Amino acid sequence: MNSSRRGAPAGFKKRYPSKNETGEAPRKLSPERQEQRARNVLLYQLARGAKSAHTLKQILERREIDAEIAEAMIERFIEVGLIDDVAYAETVVNSRQKFKGLAKSAIKRELNQKGVEATIVEQVTSEITVETEFEMAIELANKRIVRMANLEYSVRQRRLNGYLARKGYSSSIVMAAVKQAELNLNNAA
Repeated sequence: MNSSRRGAPAGFKKRYPSKNETGEAPRKLSPERQEQRARNVLLYQLARGAKSAHTLKQILERREIDAEIAEAMIERFIEVGLIDDVAYAETVVNSRQKFKGLAKSAIKRELNQKGVEATIVEQVTSEITVETEFEMAIELANKRIVRMANLEYSVRQRRLNGYLARKGYSSSIVMAAVKQAELNLNNAA
């Protein structure tokens, strides 16, 4: 091995000093260059997956794109239909219900954190009823209780309650779903 070799090992990027280390102010791009950069960043981010307009604004802000240029680019993408918060919110609701089994409250919290407007959140989550939440909670509890069949009753109860509560279900739904799952387990045995 050559000991006089300098630089990063193969596969590692060379580290350049940050703007704080050099003491220089960052280079300001022209508005045309910022617009082109914003367009490229937005297209790249949307190619990776749907995102809310608010999330995309934050990404452009981190990339040091001027707020006016970022806002204009996002508005243009909304007009063209590349950014659609309603479609994004509907996708989040469907995927979180089907794949994660989240309750309405947890889905609302996630959409609010991602910056989706409250009216859109209410609109897309209005289709989730208490009955559908209860059915989903029973289904989740039935799947989970099978793995806990060899545990004591109190341990099973505590773990199922915690599991469903972390999914965002209300205490009344949790208690009813756990009770139903226990009945199903006892009837199967």
